[in-house]
Amino acid sequence: MKYRQLGKTDMKISELSFGTWAIGGAWGKTNDEEALRGLERAMDAGVNFFDTADVYGDGHSEELLAKATKGKESEIYIATKFCRAGDIFNPETYSEKAVTDYCEASLKRLQRDQLDLLQIHCPPFEILKDGKVFEVLDKLKQQGKIRHYGVSVETVEEGLFCLEQPNVDTLQVIFNIFRQKPIEELFPKAKEKNVGILARVPLASGLLTGKFTNDYQFEADDHRNFNKDGEAFNVGETFGGLEFTKGVELSNELKWIADGRGNMTRASLKWILEHDAISSVIPGFKNVKQVEDNLETVNVKSFSEQEMDKIKTFYEEEVRDHIRGPY
Repeated sequence: MKYRQLGKTDMKISELSFGTWAIGGAWGKTNDEEALRGLERAMDAGVNFFDTADVYGDGHSEELLAKATKGKESEIYIATKFCRAGDIFNPETYSEKAVTDYCEASLKRLQRDQLDLLQIHCPPFEILKDGKVFEVLDKLKQQGKIRHYGVSVETVEEGLFCLEQPNVDTLQVIFNIFRQKPIEELFPKAKEKNVGILARVPLASGLLTGKFTNDYQFEADDHRNFNKDGEAFNVGETFGGLEFTKGVELSNELKWIADGRGNMTRASLKWILEHDAISSVIPGFKNVKQVEDNLETVNVKSFSEQEMDKIKTFYEEEVRDHIRGPY
């Protein structure tokens, strides 16, 4: 496992880490024992960073992480997120009392005395521009409840604004072969400001595994069913903002990236790691097999300059105009 500096924090994190939305819920059936085995396998391979949120399974993924990392609290970094358990448009959700309550609830579920990284969970831009939430997070830092804080954003514009806030240490952004916009302006600025970048939705909700066909049926409690057109939350969080059948068509055109790299999953994750602004890529998982497959990413061959150019052209000519929602 290779490790990268997480911005201006004191953390060096595994370049291939894991998100825990899928083991918490909203991705179809889950199995806690299998999830715990997956977390254990990841840690055995050198993964030392996991991303979660208080709303993943109503705190269930945080509880699973507490079990998996018991006795390893000083070795394993956990990032969690807050605000979406409340009304994200209500300024009171970001008050000192509310944020403190969210923080303390996460600490209790994670069975920790301090959070390594607390992130605002895709708030409206108006909340960020108001700025009071950053003052609240500064207080939590002073009180020792959190070590660092960051923001999970939906758009490049929001990300650029957060980079101007002096104590924002990390940004979490949607970034994958189908969502390349951050490369142009956001990544260079983040490097300049020494802010860590966590790449989420790296496989476009599974499209970039190459495993789906147009007639694939997702379970009723899977967000790829109930949010496929943005009915529940930002459409970009599901399939990277692409309409499903269009996404399947585009992923079929990309199958060449798997040549010499095992499969599309590993190739897609490797492509993300080719960008030096990235601190870590955080795919999700539901079982040990998926963890092991993702872990192989660190061993596959790099992309040539010609291949990188081909992927950039593909995005610009075939993909970009089909992305829905603000990004």
